[in-house]
This record gives sequence, structure tokens and C-alpha cells, in this order.
Amino acid sequence: MSVGNSGPESFKSSVRAQWDQSAGGWDDHTAQIRAWLADATQAMLTGAGIGPGARVLDVAAGAGDQTLAIAQRVGEQGFVLATDLSPAILALARQRLDHAGYHRVATRVADGEQLLLEDPPFDAAVCRLGLMLFPDPLQGLREMHRALRPGGGIATLVFSRPENNPCIGILMSTALRHAGMPPRDPYQPGGLLSLGKPGLLDALFSAAGFRDATTTVVQAPFRLPSTADYVRFVRSAGGPVQQVLAGLPPAAAEAAWADIAQRLDAFTTADGWVGPNELLLTSARR
Repeated sequence: MSVGNSGPESFKSSVRAQWDQSAGGWDDHTAQIRAWLADATQAMLTGAGIGPGARVLDVAAGAGDQTLAIAQRVGEQGFVLATDLSPAILALARQRLDHAGYHRVATRVADGEQLLLEDPPFDAAVCRLGLMLFPDPLQGLREMHRALRPGGGIATLVFSRPENNPCIGILMSTALRHAGMPPRDPYQPGGLLSLGKPGLLDALFSAAGFRDATTTVVQAPFRLPSTADYVRFVRSAGGPVQQVLAGLPPAAAEAAWADIAQRLDAFTTADGWVGPNELLLTSARR
């Protein structure tokens, strides 16, 4: 999915609807997502300098898995504000946080490019696999910069280059072909791989006013028992692929999913299905 010619507001409306629709599926797979991103998430929190008592802004928080990890780090003396564009997925985060007994965590529906925060400055800000979906990621970083106190830390996680994330490439290229759509530039704004170009993130952080920006590569293989398990995950939680195939007749859509599964079988190993994913972790200070 990309901004294309529809304009940023139309794009955001589409993204909101997409995640409202996928919210339940994403939430149903929380355990698998947590296992997939556990090490990367902890590295992100460390990169942002999050510790006991900190005030933390969690942008594009989704269903709140990493929000729980933040709440555990900051403890009873800390505070977390989780924001997301999708009311439906944020409501699931609220349920998860309430069930876990984390009451010093607030949730707020907000556009990451227009946070409109009047809260006291935050000690840290994070954004896990959300920044690349912003039509204007520089504006999103400027909003996070504005929300931080001087010296506050920030850390984001995004997907790296297309060639190092072959599963995403297979999913999107196969879906587009079956839908009769042309291939898309993976670096187009708003796409899953849009911020993977080497050097781009450090330049964006610098332009937003951050200092000491450092980007490192994080390997995050998605391990599941079988290809079928991964396809089930994408079918229920993979909004961009769902959207591409949404207009196809049921039989044609099933043929597309079968083709996707066949291509993804290439990542089956003796220990199950292992899908390569390479992420970029960028840390900086205000």
C-alpha cells in the first residue's frame, strides 16, 4: 500500500479502516508476534533509554504488546501513553493493559503526524513497525521530537531493504499479480519497506532535529510450525495484503493465497517454517 495519487488524508483513512478491520486478527496472534519481535522490542526499549519511573510515548502502539513491555520497565512510578490511528486496535490494547493491571498507562486515538499532545514532556518515545507506514515519516519524527524533553531518547523499528525481507516481497508481488495490479516501488511512502533505503533513517532523524542518530540491523526471523500457520497469520492480520486481494472473487482470492503459500514453502526447514525478516533499529536523542 502506498500514498500514490490519492493524497495523504485519503491514505490515512484507508489505513485506519484497514487496521480497524485487521485488529481482531492481529490481537489473536499476539503470542506469535511477541515471540517474533521479543528481542527486537527489548533492544528498542534499551535504545530509547527507558527505565524505572520514565514517562514514555508509544506511537502507533497497535494492540499494545510492546506497550506492556514498556509498562513493565517503567514500573508503578512511570507512565505510558499509547497512541494509534485505529480506534479498534487501540481498544484491544486498552483491554490487554487493564487485564494485566497496568493503570498508569493511557491510550489515545491519534494521528502520528499530528499528535496534538498537551501532556508534560516525555522522557522517551518509541514506534515499533509503524513509522514506515506514515505518508510523511519526517513529520511523524518531528511530532515525537516535540513531545520529548531535552535529552529525551527515541527508538524506532522498521523493515530494512526489500532484498533482506523476501517474505514481504513474495506476499505483495504475488497478491498484486493476482489482482492485476502493476508492481509497486518498495520505497514508495507508506509501504512496509519504505524506510529501508540505506542512510535514509539517519537523515530523517537529523532533519527532525534529533542528535546522535544511530541505525543498526536487527535480525528477526518469524518462526512458526508451518507455512500454513504464517499464511493464516497474514490472512487475518496482514492488512496491506488483504486490501490488495479484497476485490477479487472468492475463487480467485483462494487461488492467490494458494500461490502465496506455495512460494513461501521455500522457507520451510527441518525445524519448521522460518521466515527471514531484517529490521532497522534507530536510536537518537532530542
